[in-house]
Amino acid sequence: MAFRSALPVLLLAALAAAFVLSYSALSAASAREADAPPVAPVAPLPAPPPPVLPAPKAKPKPRPDVAVVRRPVPLRARPNGRVIARVQAQTEFGGRRVMSVAARRGPWLGVVTPELANGQLAWVNARNRGLDLRRTAYSLHADLSGRWLELRRGGRRIRRITVAVGRPGSETPTGRFAVTDKLPGSSFGPYYGCCVLALSGHQPKLPAGWRGGNRLAIHGTDSPGTIGAAASAGCLRAADADLQVLMRRVPLGTPVFIRD
Repeated sequence: MAFRSALPVLLLAALAAAFVLSYSALSAASAREADAPPVAPVAPLPAPPPPVLPAPKAKPKPRPDVAVVRRPVPLRARPNGRVIARVQAQTEFGGRRVMSVAARRGPWLGVVTPELANGQLAWVNARNRGLDLRRTAYSLHADLSGRWLELRRGGRRIRRITVAVGRPGSETPTGRFAVTDKLPGSSFGPYYGCCVLALSGHQPKLPAGWRGGNRLAIHGTDSPGTIGAAASAGCLRAADADLQVLMRRVPLGTPVFIRD
């Protein structure tokens, strides 16, 4: 009975002792923290540098298709090579000189010109201030075996016409040429029809006794019955109605591709 009476007293004494011990521990911890040196604040990490974006690639300048001559320009045998001729702003027929560009090497342009033989290129510097570089979408394509000529724009055929080609012994030369002049046929005689598209090429197989010069051309005729036949001295002949369309649509400098 006495033990039961003492039990609450013992519990109270134990709780008091536990409280004293906890309080002592907390006081000691607080004292250690007070005596400890201050902790330096942690510096924030530097922000990562912004990503380096690659510089945009410069778009290559579009390749010019023709070079319009504004004042005398030297023609060279190769890029930065020797001068082989000097062209004026006008052709021998008095028209504006526009040269077809067939190749490019750095600042140098390989141009098709009547000053050189068939298949050869002259070279001019694209930075020459005497040149005005332009683009054109037109081209002419002739097939000698099929005896037709196509006008194309952007590679798409917009007109095909029947033509006469060179007769045996005076076959029309093949290769790449260019339109240099647009001339009235009446200036050269009735057999040229209404109109003439003079080309840069030359006829190496002139008929005996021929006096009409060796320049190739696409022209009309006063003998429409020969159209579609191998009947010319090397030029391509077409009906006047077709030539009139070409005269309106085909710019100077237009490339002309002739194949067998």
